[in-house]
Amino acid sequence: QVQLVESGGGLVQPGGSLRLSCAASGNIVSIYNMDWYRQAPGKQRELVASMPREGTTYYPSSVKGRFTMSRDNAKNTLYLQMNSLKPEDTAVYYCNLWISVGMSTRDYWGQGIQVTVSS
Repeated sequence: QVQLVESGGGLVQPGGSLRLSCAASGNIVSIYNMDWYRQAPGKQRELVASMPREGTTYYPSSVKGRFTMSRDNAKNTLYLQMNSLKPEDTAVYYCNLWISVGMSTRDYWGQGIQVTVSS
């Protein structure tokens, strides 16, 4: 069994910063792709950062230069540093990880965490 626990969300003023964390626990053999998504009210879920096991992290133009994704393999934890936040960044943020447990590999979702950018 795998659990993903997100933390670090909250209310911030425009121009401010937040750092989200996503900690994975359980009988993890290996972690492959790691992604952050967000979903604003009335909108589809969108990808905001994608980190392959090897290679370059992808950011869409809406967040590139402002968001930075990183990982701590020793802690099985994923981070999303968000700077220069804008009201349009307001959404529920989800981490999504592809994880091997025993002989099975599948993706797992965090519980979602609210980020609100408002003055």
